[in-house]
Amino acid sequence: MTALVRTERCGRAMVATMSRPPVNALDDALIAELERVIDEAVADDEVALLHLRSDQRAFCAGADLALIRDCFATPQGPDAMIEIVRHMQRLFQRLEAAPVVTLAEIATAALGGGLELALACDLRVAALDARLGLPEASLGLVPGAGGTQRLARLCGPGLARRLVLGAEVIDGSQAAQLGLVQWARPADELSAWARELAARYAGNPKAALVANKRCIAAASVPGRDGYADEITETRALYEHPETRRRVTDFLRRRAE
Repeated sequence: MTALVRTERCGRAMVATMSRPPVNALDDALIAELERVIDEAVADDEVALLHLRSDQRAFCAGADLALIRDCFATPQGPDAMIEIVRHMQRLFQRLEAAPVVTLAEIATAALGGGLELALACDLRVAALDARLGLPEASLGLVPGAGGTQRLARLCGPGLARRLVLGAEVIDGSQAAQLGLVQWARPADELSAWARELAARYAGNPKAALVANKRCIAAASVPGRDGYADEITETRALYEHPETRRRVTDFLRRRAE
């Protein structure tokens, strides 16, 4: 059986390629594989960045259509579908909080749960002609695996209302202009460019990346004193061997 997610190491980056034909639709098996990949990345002290990508027709097309069909075919269907959505929520929360930098490479389409997966990542790069959106409202549904929450936090409630209530699908170029992704590149350049980007971020000290990620996350937590978090993280990093080495080398170069 072909692995649903293949992993490889590229320096301090772990590349995870989703491969569930034809569009990486999310079901229990793919969710479990992504959970395994997160566990693998977090357990490896040498991994500073997890790079999610696809070799299928879509980055991820969201919930499996067969599951949605079953949801409406039996009285028990809605409860089963709600469990899948809960599993998706938990997966995306784990990805968002993981003590590594996370990068989503969107070459084709990220719709519904697929975009929700990408929104849980720290960084997103898309092909200029990729298609991104949360079209659930057009089916009478809600992007319930975190889409309304993360999109509103990322781009503001006004833009979230435009995209979610209008079930709007935009291309990668528009997504970069609106802030859904940080970068957009021509499709034929995307894969190589994303790997170079991953290597650049993963080249920074992992302890500093994780500390900065925690501080940035604190800014979105009501009542959380993010300034105090900055002091706590700074104090811990002053004692970290790699920080001390890098600062010492920097000061020596400046003195030469």
